[in-house]
Formats: sequence, C-alpha cells, structure tokens
Amino acid sequence: MMGLAGVAGPTVQQACATSARVLQMAAAEVSDGSSQCALLITTDRCSNGPIVYYPDPTAPGGTGHTERWVLDNFARDPYARNAMIDTAENVVARLGVSTAEQNEVALARYVQYLDALAGERAFQRRYMVDVPVTDAGFRRQTGLLSADEGIFTTSAEGLAKLKPVKPDGTVTFGSQTHPADGNAGMIVTTREFAREVAADAKIEVELLGFGQARVDKGYMPMAVAPAALEALKNAGLTIKDVDAVKTHNPFAVNDIAFSRTTGFPLENMNNYGCSLVWGHPQGPTGMRSVIELIEELALRGGGVGLFGGCAAGDSGMALVLRVTG
Repeated sequence: MMGLAGVAGPTVQQACATSARVLQMAAAEVSDGSSQCALLITTDRCSNGPIVYYPDPTAPGGTGHTERWVLDNFARDPYARNAMIDTAENVVARLGVSTAEQNEVALARYVQYLDALAGERAFQRRYMVDVPVTDAGFRRQTGLLSADEGIFTTSAEGLAKLKPVKPDGTVTFGSQTHPADGNAGMIVTTREFAREVAADAKIEVELLGFGQARVDKGYMPMAVAPAALEALKNAGLTIKDVDAVKTHNPFAVNDIAFSRTTGFPLENMNNYGCSLVWGHPQGPTGMRSVIELIEELALRGGGVGLFGGCAAGDSGMALVLRVTG
C-alpha cells in the first residue's frame, strides 16, 4: 500500500487504539529478534471518510445498503449499540460531572495547545514537517501544509454559550473533539541500531510496557485509566513514577475520569495539546500524542511518560516509555 514492493508488513486497524497496537507489535518483533527495525506509518481521513454501498438483489427493486464508515460508527458503536457521545454522558452521570467542569478542562487543554505554538511553533517544529499539497494527479504542487488546520478558538465565554448536544445532556461541541485527518510515523529498532542512526545519540527512548482494558458496556471514556494502570504494572512502575501523561481524549470527561481514578493531577496532563483540541484522525491520533510525549520529556531532560486512550468497544490501550539523556 505504501509502494514498497520489497518490504513486508501487516495493515492494522483498531480504531483509536491503532497507534498503541502497532507500537506494541513492532516492539514485540524487535524484542524477539524477528525484526531489527520497523517503520510504523499511521494515517486516517475522518473528515471525509468512505461511504460504502452494498448491493442487495433480494431487496425490493434491488435497493442496497449504504454505510458511512466513520459517522455510522460514531453514531452507533457495533458493540455497545450506542452513540459515542452516549458513552460520555454515561460516565458524566456515574461520576457526577457538570458541564462547567468539562468546559474548564476543554479550556485548559486549549491553553496548553497554545504553548505548542509559542516561539513560531517551536515545540511542534521539533517533530512536525512541511507537506507539499498537489493536484489530484500528483503532478503540480498547489500548496504547502505546515501546521494544524481546523483548530477551533476556545474561550471561557464561548464555551459557556454552547448548549449540550443531547437533550438533558452535559456534553457540548466544545467539550468533545471533531473528525480530522492526519498522518504520523515512527521507527522502532534496537538500542544499538538507534545509536548508529540517531540525530542525537545522547537521547534514548525506550518502550517499557503496554496495557489494555475493557470497561462496562457504554462507558468508553473510563477505559483509559485501567489500561494505563495495566501498562504501568507490566512496566514494573506505578503512577507515582510517571513524569508526563498524554491521553487521547475525544471528550473532556475522559481526563476527569482518568485523574479521579489514578490520582494524577488533571492540570499536569496533556501539556502542549491533545486530540480534544487538534482533532480525531483515529489511526495516527495516538502516534502524535506519543511523539509529543517524547519531545516533552526530552525538553525536561528525561523521565517516564504514559500514553493512554479509549477506543471503540469500550476499550482502552496504553503504553509506558522512558526518555533518558
């Protein structure tokens, strides 16, 4: 699919857990010696996702069935048979979270994202590259994509004006993410080979452990914390050992649930932004968060980082890594 005719490798689709899964698979291959180096490419197009038509010759007039891969799954999870926003409202009701509390988190995450834009996007330029935009035939360059697009300016006043999406609900369009497109990549290899090719051999990034979890049906945002605690357990660590946390948070209540469950301070999570702000491209969502987690720890001079995110099927997946140097 990438045009690399001489390279083998699987195609992985696990909704918002895709990035954590491909990292786990690559780490396992390198660890067991079946591969020395793995290239991970994650990509998704949610803002204009596929629409599939299935013919049905047995139906009246041969009328078939239409499926919108992205929006239909958002609207009705095949596992819990509810809309994704229903899972957020379920968690809100269980934890007793108000709209105002969700708005506070949404505003805080936007302010953190602005930190990534400071100094002419100094933080983002550590990992984000310019991408030429071409015509449909890839013959002529028509533009250059250099930064995030589609970011919604957020203010306390603006959030307060928004009404809940569902009648008698609490979640507004300001306290949830939006469909987006994206691409992110990473290389997983041995310590020895990394030192040979690294731009800065003094900085070492090591994957320490992975975890996954499934929670009560219809309570997807609560899956992040148990997955994260499982990853920490597998890494031989606890939440007290963690220096930085990044989450995939399609809803503000995700972070509230995570903080209440793990005890990690809500205000210390998701420095430099998160998917609540820059969108929901599913496949690469986690990969970008992990990359930003690594860069944050590198700026600190090292430390332990934790990434976790929820995914369809009321599931969650997480990973723990260490940056030194």
